[in-house]
Amino acid sequence: MDPRKLLYFATVVEHGSFKKAAKHLNISQPALSTSMDRFERSLGERLLDRGPSGVSPTPAGDILYAHARLIREELTLAERRVATHEHQPDDMVVVGTLPSLIANIIPSAVCRWRTRHPGPTLRVIEKIQLELLISLVRGELDFIIAQTEWYGFMEGLRQRVLFRDRLYVLGRPGHPAFERDDVTLGDLARYPWVIQMIGRQRSLLEKLLAQEQVGMPASLTECGSVNFLKSIVAGSDSLAMLPGSAVDADVHAGKLRPFNFNGPLFHRDIAVIYRDEAPLSQTSKELVEAVANAGLKLASASLATDPPNTGGSADDL
Repeated sequence: MDPRKLLYFATVVEHGSFKKAAKHLNISQPALSTSMDRFERSLGERLLDRGPSGVSPTPAGDILYAHARLIREELTLAERRVATHEHQPDDMVVVGTLPSLIANIIPSAVCRWRTRHPGPTLRVIEKIQLELLISLVRGELDFIIAQTEWYGFMEGLRQRVLFRDRLYVLGRPGHPAFERDDVTLGDLARYPWVIQMIGRQRSLLEKLLAQEQVGMPASLTECGSVNFLKSIVAGSDSLAMLPGSAVDADVHAGKLRPFNFNGPLFHRDIAVIYRDEAPLSQTSKELVEAVANAGLKLASASLATDPPNTGGSADDL
């Protein structure tokens, strides 16, 4: 497959016209048309439908275009990284982290790390778990602070567990579910829930409710922002599940209140994950240690909860 013809093909699909695509590529229209004819013959597939109203991809062309677009994006990324390499300081640190860690643990670690490293440029990127892993593999991040879950999803990565934090089911202080002493997670499934996009919290909630033979809540709101989750919970009867380090201040301020569910499934391991081919620099290692220390300190503090619920503990799971 000719890489240049592949990129030409993507341009034709996006412009829907040989004339417009040729102008964008700065080549003649006949040359582009001939190139696409040869490209189709080389693959033995018709990729483009040509009509009086323009050009559109065939089903096979749609499949190829999806790959062509990704290849072009990777080439663009490679060009940008090479072009900016000379201008990027050797002591720049680019770290990715989860939204649930950005409110407390990461800032605390950065403040401690800065006392010893005032010079390096630090760039902190906040993304959900899967996006962090993809950015790490693509070389956009030096390392990430994320959950150990999905670690084996991609090859060429290494990890080291830094600390363990606890997840809490949270509601507003006046939530009607707090009026019951024996409330279970199954009972809470009757209320709306707000959860993080594509993450352990959804799979965990499914697993916990399945233990009680209860389906997922009928009303679900998904987002990638911890602040959004907390605001929805504080202002409605929606419930959420977040780590204690992300909600400690909100609980003490009386904005949120935790339910007293506990057990192994309510704990998660947080690790540093980096590419095997790009070991951490000494500067990065010291930042990682600062994150570990902050995590151990903040995640170990339990939120105040009511006396144990007789029906709601997850200790048996």
